[in-house]
Amino acid sequence: MNKKRPVNLDLRTIKQPLPAITSILHRVSGVALFFGAIFMVYALGLSLESPQGFAEAQEMLQESFLAKLIAWGLVSALLYHFFAGIKHLIMDAGFCEELESGQRAAKVTLIVAVVAILLAGVWIW
Repeated sequence: MNKKRPVNLDLRTIKQPLPAITSILHRVSGVALFFGAIFMVYALGLSLESPQGFAEAQEMLQESFLAKLIAWGLVSALLYHFFAGIKHLIMDAGFCEELESGQRAAKVTLIVAVVAILLAGVWIW
């Protein structure tokens, strides 16, 4: 085995291609959805507890800046995860696997996700 090969363990110095960045963001959005489910299960439990609990959950999501920010973050993660997942399914079917088409698919994924996230922000706020 060649022991003299270069080893670069500093990930900040490696320039990632755009498809790799979209794939990493897909995983990050999945983790965010997993942990964000705690907030959503709390809000669901509160709203199903009683009519007063429903009113409290509704007021929390309408009045609290932090609750709106968390809800927008979760919706944003869900939208990005959805569109990136569609891109991954298309790639699994054998399309957009070349460098140029993969770059194009990554750009389309980011553009569509950003537009959807901005529209969701308008809807929530």
